[in-house]
Amino acid sequence: MIEIDIPGWRQLRLTTLVLDLNGTLALDGHPLPLHETIAELAERVDIRLLSADTYGTLERVAAELGVTAMRLQPGGGESDQKAQAVRLMGAESVAAIGNGANDVGMLELAALSVVVLGDEGVATRALLAADLVVGSADEALDLLLHPSRLVATLRR
Repeated sequence: MIEIDIPGWRQLRLTTLVLDLNGTLALDGHPLPLHETIAELAERVDIRLLSADTYGTLERVAAELGVTAMRLQPGGGESDQKAQAVRLMGAESVAAIGNGANDVGMLELAALSVVVLGDEGVATRALLAADLVVGSADEALDLLLHPSRLVATLRR
């Protein structure tokens, strides 16, 4: 568990980290070099990779990272599917990290939502749904490993 008290905002007790795959943890279907950081976080929270799996690499990347893969059903409605997954995990204890329009639902529901402005860019709707914007996935993950960064940015 990751516990963070953010003055003037909320107390977070995070047990689950939900991550988008493409555009967040992977570029063109290839995972970014985040294995050590993911492993360190996995000692504290349950990590789920939610993806529409644009490049067909979800299971391989999840296995490489040692996390749980959750494939979305094709045909649209991915944002709603991600929101439902976060709801079932207990949104009040979920941190979500993403970048795309199909991440909006999970970003809106999660107790903490971070959007990554990486090589794929970020959907405007995702940007507006997030609590915080960072430049890369490693910066997003490091926020959870160094919670004082979140306090410094989100306190009111």
